[in-house]
Amino acid sequence: MIGDRRKVTGRRSVRAFTNNLMTTTTLALDEMDLGQPAAGRRRLNGAGVRRLLVRALALAAFIGFWQWASTARLHLLVNFLHVPAPTAVWEAAVDFFQSPKAPRHVWSSVVRVFAGFGIAALLAIPLGLLIGRYRWVENTVFTPLEILRPIPGVAWIPLAILMFATSEQSMIFICFLGAFFPILLSTIHGVESLDKRLVYAAQTLGAGRWSILHEVVLPGALPSIVNGLTIGMGTCWLLVVTAEMVAGQFGIGYFTWESYTLQNYPEIVVGMLIIGVLGMLSSVLVRFLGERLMPWQRFSNQKSK
Repeated sequence: MIGDRRKVTGRRSVRAFTNNLMTTTTLALDEMDLGQPAAGRRRLNGAGVRRLLVRALALAAFIGFWQWASTARLHLLVNFLHVPAPTAVWEAAVDFFQSPKAPRHVWSSVVRVFAGFGIAALLAIPLGLLIGRYRWVENTVFTPLEILRPIPGVAWIPLAILMFATSEQSMIFICFLGAFFPILLSTIHGVESLDKRLVYAAQTLGAGRWSILHEVVLPGALPSIVNGLTIGMGTCWLLVVTAEMVAGQFGIGYFTWESYTLQNYPEIVVGMLIIGVLGMLSSVLVRFLGERLMPWQRFSNQKSK
């Protein structure tokens, strides 16, 4: 009975310690922001507008150079003879989004990416926490995973087709591989770089292994985990295109490869740009959700800008 009471008291103390630490940090940063003069805030807003303006001008300059190089058939280090101009790509994009197959192509790729990414996150984060926290888990499973990690996703495609009953499952598996290892390694790094004094303080308060793992180690490793999730999402989009080129019948990767075989060059660029936009939006979504889980990190990033 006494031991149980101590464990309960320890859990409450750890939870209170963690909550107080996060609340104090957030309030301190909030007070710094509230104490900032209005002129300073205006300067920051002005800097943000200038930054957006510079980025917009850089994008416009890139598109302008692309249009000129394609029209002039520029041939220096890169041969623009068969590269479609932005105007032709725009016309192809309009035709694509007006076709009845466009929603299915986009939706098929999105489902494959998020299915593989979600399964990878559910497996890699707990496994990374255990590997980073417990030596016996690292000794048991880390070496086989390190052997599998350098194998490129393209090399897995023939085996994935043999391993799974449908091509859809094999493509999701390829996406899973693309996200699993970046998330796993980032989680391990986040756990190993955690300040050990936080763990010692929790142990002093009587916290058990589970309380330390999910109330101290997990919050401390969250910044690295979010970085791994962002990288994993980008790798998912990289590999889904490869998988769809080989085994798909719908998807942006299949659409891009089909355009190449039909020598429809503007549609190739349309597929590439759709992949880039979807990948960017997916990474932004992951970072946005990560910031919601780490309010202290969000305020710190705002101060550093």
